[in-house]
This record gives sequence, structure tokens and C-alpha cells, in this order.
Amino acid sequence: MEDLVVENLFSGNTQVQIQAATQLSKLSSKQRHRLAERGIISPLVSMLQSQDFEAIQASLLALLGLAFGSERNKTRIVKAGIMPILLSLLQCQSEELVELTIAAMLILSSCTANKLAIASSGAIQLLVEILNNNVTCLSLQARIDTIATLQNLSTCHQIIPSIASSGVIYSLLQLIHFSDKSTELTEKAMALLETIVSSSEDSIHETAAIGGAIRIIVEAVEEGSVQCKEHAVGILLNICQSCRDKYRGLILREGVMPGLLQLSVDGTWRAKSMARELLLLLRDCSNYGSTSKQSKHELMEQIMQAIDADGEKVAGSTLRLVEEMITKLST
Repeated sequence: MEDLVVENLFSGNTQVQIQAATQLSKLSSKQRHRLAERGIISPLVSMLQSQDFEAIQASLLALLGLAFGSERNKTRIVKAGIMPILLSLLQCQSEELVELTIAAMLILSSCTANKLAIASSGAIQLLVEILNNNVTCLSLQARIDTIATLQNLSTCHQIIPSIASSGVIYSLLQLIHFSDKSTELTEKAMALLETIVSSSEDSIHETAAIGGAIRIIVEAVEEGSVQCKEHAVGILLNICQSCRDKYRGLILREGVMPGLLQLSVDGTWRAKSMARELLLLLRDCSNYGSTSKQSKHELMEQIMQAIDADGEKVAGSTLRLVEEMITKLST
């Protein structure tokens, strides 16, 4: 069987190659990796340049199978010259092929050795354009894969400036704004946004300058999943730390206090820590960091004034959260 698959893939006959690629996808992982050693990646990549939909689909599926679980095969596939072909497929009219192509890029981008090659190919801008232009056409999984691919690339610090300058910040904020805050899609978008914001002062200021951005992030603190809230408070903390005088009032005016207090009590360990740090930054005092010099009563009064300034009605449960928060801040 293995010998036949290799022979058919190198045959040059499209229909025979499609059958071989389909058979390859049905083989065990061990068999597929053994065949990769025999040079089958090259003819599979060549099949992607066919005008035959079935050939492209069969080749993509076979390459996905080879790449899955093998860093060596991921590197081989990129070295075989697949990136220009994938970029072309990203712009084709078939939603099915676009989604398979995005899945392939996601797997290939998870390999450290491939990141710079993928970024330099022009993939980042195309992925951002897909988020902008085809957001209603792509499936939910494809949108998640698109963001996850960018997140994979962002783990290489050399690539983050290219991602930040691609226009993706606005795209992510729009996606977060119009999506359910508790979904995996929003969680992924918020995680990527935090990575970008954490990378430079320019990214912080670009994010904060977009109309409604702080409100969108505050809504995520209130309504998001556990992980989404963690990323959201991380973004707000970065913004406030970058220029407290400039951004403190903007953040407070969006009614962040109740959500922030809640998060400081029942968020993840990291979210609690960042929420408490942000609460200290949002206090109406000039000596940030000198908590010990202020009484619990003074801190309580300042936080309650901030809540009242937002027009919030403070319920008993919120008061209890404040009291617990102040106790933790003062210990």
C-alpha cells in the first residue's frame, strides 16, 4: 500500500494523485510519517497548484495529516514552497478551500521554525483582511483559526510589530464588540489584543485612541468568559500604566468599578492580581503605591465615590465585594 501511494503521487496523473492523497489521509500517523521520509510532500504541494478542486482539497487534507503532530513535517512543508500557494488559495472563491487553507496555516504556524517564513510571506495582512471582509462568510471555527494563527505568530517577538501595524487592532475590537463576550472567538481575540497591547507603547495608544475601545474592553470585563476577563483587565492595566493621568478618567467613566471589584474577588489568580493593581491605579490619590498610609475607611470611600461617579447603584453584594477587596488590599 505505501509503495503504491508513493508511486501514484509521483505519477503526474491528476486522478491517480487524488486517489493516492485520499488513501494517504486514511493511513495511520506512523505510516504517514514514514511516507514523508520518502519525499511525498513535494508532489502534494505541487497538486495545490492544480485547477482541479478535488485535487487541491485532497492535497490539503493529506498535508494536514502529515503536519499534525510532526514539527519536522511542518518545517518540510514550508521549505517545499507552500506559502505562496496558500496565500493564493486564501483569495479563491471557495469558502471550503479558504477554511482548509486557514487550518493548514494554523498548524504550520505552530512550529517555531516556520514563524518568520510565514510572516515574511505576506500572510499576516491577508489574514487580517479575511477578518475584516469575510467575517460573515467564514465559519466560526475558521475565524477562530485565523486569530489563533496570528496568535501563534505573535509568540515570536520579531513578528509582533508586523501584526500590530496590520490594522488588526481595530479588527479585533470590532469583532469583540459584535460578538458574545463569553465565546471562544471573543476569548481568542482578546488574548491576541492583550499580546499586541503588551508589546509596545504605540500599540497601547493606538488601541486607546480607537473610538469606543475602552468601553468594549470594560464590557468584556463584565460579560466575558473567565479567560476573556483576564485578558481584558490586562489590557486596561497596560493602558492605565502607560499614562495614568491621561487614561484613568477615561476608564472610570466607562463604569469599570463594579466589574473590576468582582474580578478582584473571583477571577483567576492572574486576573485578581491585575484587577487589584488597576484598582490602586484608579484611586483618586497622587501617592500611588502607598496603600499602608491610608486607612481602610479612606480606601473604601474613594472606591465608592468612583462607583457613584459612574451613576451605579451600589447593592449590598457590591458593598461586600468592596469590603473584601479593601481587606485584601490592606493585608
